[in-house]
Amino acid sequence: MKNIVILGSTGSIGTQTLDVVRKSNEFRVLGLTCYNNIELIKEQIDEFKPQIVAVKDTEKAKELENIIDTRTKVLSGEDGINEVAMYDNVQTVVVAIEGMAALVPTIKAIESGHNIALANKECLVTGGHIITKLANKYNVKILPVDSEHNAIFQCLQNNKKEFVNRLIITASGGPFKGKSIDELKNVTVEEALKHPNWSMGKKITIDSATLMNKGFEVIEAKWLFDISLDKIDVVVHKESVVHSMVEFIDGSIIAEMATADMRIPIQYALYYPDREYIEGIRYLDFTEIGKLTFEKPDIKTFKCLQLAYEAIKEGGTMTTVLNTADEVAVHLFLQKHINFVDIPQIIERYMYKHKNIMNPDLNDILEVDKNIREEILNEYLR
Repeated sequence: MKNIVILGSTGSIGTQTLDVVRKSNEFRVLGLTCYNNIELIKEQIDEFKPQIVAVKDTEKAKELENIIDTRTKVLSGEDGINEVAMYDNVQTVVVAIEGMAALVPTIKAIESGHNIALANKECLVTGGHIITKLANKYNVKILPVDSEHNAIFQCLQNNKKEFVNRLIITASGGPFKGKSIDELKNVTVEEALKHPNWSMGKKITIDSATLMNKGFEVIEAKWLFDISLDKIDVVVHKESVVHSMVEFIDGSIIAEMATADMRIPIQYALYYPDREYIEGIRYLDFTEIGKLTFEKPDIKTFKCLQLAYEAIKEGGTMTTVLNTADEVAVHLFLQKHINFVDIPQIIERYMYKHKNIMNPDLNDILEVDKNIREEILNEYLR
């Protein structure tokens, strides 16, 4: 049995990870965490009997203690989540928490010697230099769960880094592919949340609509695969059949293709280096697909992708500004305080005025995140 912990068990990736575990007899869930969805995590506790759980919302954690009838230890707050991340006798920690909130518990899990099945983008976007250094120090594997990076990871198996010429990350184009800036000015929250191919959380769905998601994935790829920025390209592939590709120096390209089912990359990360059958999986039928299309992204209309390239070129805390400004701007859009087209404008403005800190430590990153978050919220919600 492989003991696992799931940080963010009530979200989209967390629930799908438990679906994989549910259909297997090879994993034991020792720990779970959530933000405040105690109704769902109670169901998960009843089913999987974890030894420890943490709820970030302190009051909700107290409520949970009163409604469970197991011996599960209930913790609260950021310290509680960190304790679950560091729990003893764990082989793999699935990081499925959204946003910057995952950075510290991921570091704690690595320092505890746990392998990381990483479904969070912000950890590597803001602290890639810290995460990768610690993973090497503690001999910890970082197994990508994002479909694009998991695809690249699969394509790279049994190939040497020096053979790689280019990583090609695919993008669906989101719900607004082909639209002009003028057409985007009146986009509603409901329209932005209608992703054509994937069912995801609200934040990542909006990031997909702005193409910021692809920008984050470019930065992730740089750190995950230790490859220079000029060797990472993005192509729009609306069918979402090819999840990403690797081009080698001899001109060969290996692509990973599958249906749009997140259980595939989740299960590959959990079982790595083995593969297992997935109950209910839908296999590709190429005769039904007919054709696959590829085109360049429109970075003039969807500027977030370009801003991500600029941020990682600058390095330092500029990627933290990129991430935090996006996180807050998306929140403001979802709350209908700003328009869709305001998202890249806010990010660009805060990047432009930021005094970059090169080679930041964890405290620098957390301080920049805190300051940028407060500044934007004060500007738009005062």
